[in-house]
Order: sequence, then structure tokens, then C-alpha cells
Amino acid sequence: MKNILVLCTGNSCRSQMAHGYLNQFAANRATIYSAGIETHGINPGAAAIMKEDGIDISQHTSNHVDEYADVDFDYIITVCDHANENCPFIPSTNALRLHHNFYDPSKLIGADQEKHAAFLKARTEIKDYMKAFVAERF
Repeated sequence: MKNILVLCTGNSCRSQMAHGYLNQFAANRATIYSAGIETHGINPGAAAIMKEDGIDISQHTSNHVDEYADVDFDYIITVCDHANENCPFIPSTNALRLHHNFYDPSKLIGADQEKHAAFLKARTEIKDYMKAFVAERF
């Protein structure tokens, strides 16, 4: 079993969506963790857009990266520039570190339809990336 950490700023939106897709695509081949350099709780828009795709992340927790200091990760994937630039030391010396700055739908201020479109855009980007990651690495 591989250990995968998905890291974002607040572990509320993009990292949670990535966590959900990695759980689906990597199935029994990996243990998935997600964390933030802060914790903000699960974003309701992220939970709702994932549910539309058949994935329930509503029971996920928002975790701080320090909670996983004793886990030896095989992959660390940062999903936003802020987390990539401000990530604390993670002692997984053999981990392959990957970075992709995904669009942040939680920052959009607008009508409900615009917000839904923003979350859908982010979900599609994250889903495609995580599917390709699992196909390439597993």
C-alpha cells in the first residue's frame, strides 16, 4: 500500500476533492490522507459538487499536516501554490513531491449559478489530474 498526502492551504476544498477522487481511483492500492497548513473545515460547495459525481466527502475532516508527521508518504501532492510555497518540513525523505495549482472555486463571489460553475470547473480539473496520476503511478 502506498501512502499519499494531498496538501492545500486549509484542507477544505481542493485537497478534499482530490482526496475523494484518489480514494475512488486508487481503491485498495493506497491510503489517502489530506491536510492543510491550516484547517478550515469542509467547504459545503466542495461537498455538494462531489456528491453530484457520486462521491461523498461530507464526513471527511479538515486536518493539519502536523497530524501526519509519523506517516512515511510515497507521494506528496500540493494542490495550491500557497501550500507549495509555505509547506512545513514533512519528514518523508523518499516521497515523490508533485505540485499542481488548481483553480480555487471557494474564492468566487457571485450568484449561485456562477459558484456552481466554478466548483464544477475545479472538480473537472482535479478529477482529470488524479485519474491520470493513478493511471501513471499504479
